Amino acid sequence: MRLARKIQVYTFIDTFNIRCTIAGRGKNKQGRNNLRQVSYALFCSADGHVPLYYDVYEGSRNDAKEFPMILKRFHEFLHEISEGPYQVPKTTLIFDKGNNSEENFALIDSLELSYVGSVRLDEHKDLVQISNQDPQFVPCRSGAMEGTRAFRVKKKVYGKERVLVVTYNQNLFDSQWLTIQNDISKAIEKLSTLRQRLEDRANGIIKGGRNPTTQSVENQCKDALGRQHMKDLIKPTVTQRPDGMPVLAYELDSTALGKLAETYLGKNIIITDREDWDDEAIICAYRSQYMIEDVFKEMKDRRTGSWWPLHHWTNSKIAVHGLYCSIALLLRALAFRRVRQAGIPLSMPRFLSELDGIREVVNFYPKKRGHKKHATQTVLTETSDLQNRLMKILGLRKDEKPLLG
Repeated sequence: MRLARKIQVYTFIDTFNIRCTIAGRGKNKQGRNNLRQVSYALFCSADGHVPLYYDVYEGSRNDAKEFPMILKRFHEFLHEISEGPYQVPKTTLIFDKGNNSEENFALIDSLELSYVGSVRLDEHKDLVQISNQDPQFVPCRSGAMEGTRAFRVKKKVYGKERVLVVTYNQNLFDSQWLTIQNDISKAIEKLSTLRQRLEDRANGIIKGGRNPTTQSVENQCKDALGRQHMKDLIKPTVTQRPDGMPVLAYELDSTALGKLAETYLGKNIIITDREDWDDEAIICAYRSQYMIEDVFKEMKDRRTGSWWPLHHWTNSKIAVHGLYCSIALLLRALAFRRVRQAGIPLSMPRFLSELDGIREVVNFYPKKRGHKKHATQTVLTETSDLQNRLMKILGLRKDEKPLLG
C-alpha cells in the first residue's frame, strides 16, 4: 500500500526575493500565513515508513492542482523502476478527502491504480441519516478495531459505481461529542454577551457610538455560530423594540442535537475499489494514514527531524534540501524496518532515542618514550541490553580498537 500526503513548511525567505519562486504564500496549518512556504509531497509505504517518491513544489499551489500532476509522475516512476522482466507492483493508493474531485478519480481510474480514500459526509446525506444503532452496522472482530462497526454499499460516485464503507467508531463519537459541547458553550457565551450589551444600551447604561441595527446584530450572530453544526443547533431570533433597538433571543434545539448525535457523529465514509478486501482490511488501510502523519511530525521535529533548519533561498538549493531530507527519511526507515522485523516492537521516537544514547569515547594515554603521538583507545559508553541488541541488528558494534603505538 502507498500513502500519499503533503505538508507546507514555512520559511523566512524575504517577500521581495524574486529569485526564489518555489516559496509562496498559501494556507499554512502551523498558523504562519504571513510567511512564504514550501510544499513537500510524499508517497510512503504502509510498511515501515519507507519513502518511495517525493516532490518539492510551490507553496502557493493547492492540493487539487498538485495531486494529478504528482500522481502522474509517481505512476511513471513505478513503470520506470519496473522495466525489463519486472512487473509493475500492485499499488493501493491511500489519500485523504482533500484531493477528491471527479477529475482526480477519473485520472486514478485511467492509471488503473487501486485506492482507499474517504468522502465528505454532507455529500451523502442518505447514508448519514442512517441511525448509528441501525442493525446494518456489523461490529469489527479485530481487537485493534474495538468499538468500530461498519457496512458497505455500492453507489455512483464521481461518475462511476464505487464501493462505500460506512463506519461508526465510538472513540470518534466521544471526541466529536465533546467538541460539539465545547463549541455550544462558546457560542452561547458570545450570544449571551451580545444580548447583554443590547440590553445595556436599551437601558441607557451604554451610551455613545452608533446604535446597532437588526442587520448588524444578525451578522454578529452569524459570526458567533461560525463553527460546524452551530447554525443548526442554536436558533437566534432578532426583533425590534418600539424605539427601534434590536432585541436578541436564542435557544438550543435539543431535537436537532439528538438527531446529530444519532446520525452524524462518529461516522466516516470510506471509498475504495478494493471489492476483494473485507471491511476490516479497508478500514485498517484507511487508518494507516497516521503513519505518514508521524513521518511528517518527525521531519519537522527540530531535535531529531531532517527538514529544519532550511538555510536556503534559491530554487535549486531548496530542491537539493528536499532530496537529502528524503534520503535521511529513507535511511532511518530502513533501519527501523530491520529492527521491527527482528521482533523488537519499538516506536520510531523510542528507536531514535535509544540510538542517540549510544556514545563513543576516545581515551588518550600519555606518550611513551620515543613516540610522538598519544596512544588512543576508542570505546563505547555503558549501553543497555536494548541498545546492545540494536547495535547487533544494525551492525553498529565494532571490536574495541587496540591501543595505538
